[in-house]
Amino acid sequence: MPVWDDLVGQERVAAQLDAAARDADALVTANATNAPPPEASRMTHAWLFTGPPGAGRATAARAFAAALQCVSPDRALGGAPGCGFCDGCHTSLVGTHADVEIVRTDLLSIGVKDTRELVRRAQLSPAVGRWQVIVLEDADRLTEGAGNVLLKAVEEPAPRTVWLLCAPSLEDVLPTVRSRCRHLTLRTPAVEAVADMLVRRDGIEPAVAAEAARATQGHIDRARRLATDPRARARRAAVLKLPLRVDDIGGCLKAAQELIDTAAEDTKQLAEEVDTKETEEMKAALGGQSGGRMPRGTAGAMKELEDRQKRRRTRTQRDSLDLALTDLTGFYRDVLALQLGSRVALANTEAQDTLERLARGASPEATLRRIEAIAACRDALDRNVAPLLAVEAMTMALRAG
Repeated sequence: MPVWDDLVGQERVAAQLDAAARDADALVTANATNAPPPEASRMTHAWLFTGPPGAGRATAARAFAAALQCVSPDRALGGAPGCGFCDGCHTSLVGTHADVEIVRTDLLSIGVKDTRELVRRAQLSPAVGRWQVIVLEDADRLTEGAGNVLLKAVEEPAPRTVWLLCAPSLEDVLPTVRSRCRHLTLRTPAVEAVADMLVRRDGIEPAVAAEAARATQGHIDRARRLATDPRARARRAAVLKLPLRVDDIGGCLKAAQELIDTAAEDTKQLAEEVDTKETEEMKAALGGQSGGRMPRGTAGAMKELEDRQKRRRTRTQRDSLDLALTDLTGFYRDVLALQLGSRVALANTEAQDTLERLARGASPEATLRRIEAIAACRDALDRNVAPLLAVEAMTMALRAG
C-alpha cells in the first residue's frame, strides 16, 4: 500500500509529492553512481504544508518523509518511491527512523532552545537513510525568536537535509521563512472520503463511520476519535444540549461551569496518565528514589519539568474547550442553514428536532450573532482571558441572541 493512500481526499497534493520523491530518488542515485543529476528537479529542501485542521497536514509530511527514505528494490525496476512496506517507509511512518525527526509539541509554543537543537541536527549528514528529514508539525507555534533561528537553517540548508513544516495557514509562519519554502495547500476532505477511510482502515461500522465523518465535517482525527471513543461521543452530546440550557442567567452560568469542568477533567486524565510517569522517570534518571529525597542539584531540573507539565495542562484545557466550541459552532451553522433554506447537508442530524426548534424561534441575524459570540470566546481564550470568564460571556451572549 503506497504511503500516499493515507492522504484522504488530497489527490493533487499526493501527485506533487510523488513527483518530488521520484526526483529526490534520482538525485541520490545520481550522487551514489557519479551519474549526471536530472536537468530539472521538482525536489527542494524546504516545504510548507498548510490547510484547515483535520486536513492531514502532518500525515502528508510523514508520507513524504517515508517516500524520501524508501529503499524498496522495486525502484530499480521503475517503481515509485513510497512503497509503504520497506524498512525505510515503515520506520519513517511510525517515527523510529534514525534520520527522520518528527517534532510536535504539547505546549503553547516552541522556543529558541528547542529550535537551535533542531538546526544543529539538520546540519548532520544522514546516518542510515537517504535524507535527513525534519518534520515540524506545529510550525505555527514557533515563537518569533525561534522562527528567526529556523530561518538561518532554511536559507543555508545542508545538501541532504529536508525541512517539512506544517501550519494552518501561510500567515501562521514568518514571511521570511515561508518565502523560502515550497507551499502545498491541503483541503478539507469530503465527508464520504473520511467515512470510507474509517471503514477501510479502522474496521468501523459504515453507519457509525458516516455519522462521525458528518459530525466532524471531514476532520479525520476527530472523526476517528468520535467513532471509537464513547466518552468523546458523550461529551459532544452534552455540548449540543447547551443551546437549550441558556434560557436564563442561572442556566448560562451553570452551562459555562460544566464546560470548564469537562475540560478540567480531560486535563486531569492526561496528568494522571503522563505526568506521573514523566516525574518518576525524571527522578530515576537523576538518581532519586520514589517517595524519597532527591540528590542535591536536581531541584532545577524537577522545577523545569513541573513548569513544562503546567504549560501542557494549560494547552490541554484550551484544546478541550476549543473542541467543544467547534462543535457548538457547527450546531449553530446547521440552525442557520435551516433558517436560510440551504441545501447544505446538516452535520448534526441526530439533533435535528432541536435544530428545527431553534431555527423557528430565532432570526438568521440572531444566529449569526451567536456564531460570532463563539468566535469571540475562542479569541479571548487565545489572549489568555480566564477560561470561565470567557465562556460565561459567551453563554450570556447565546442567551441574548
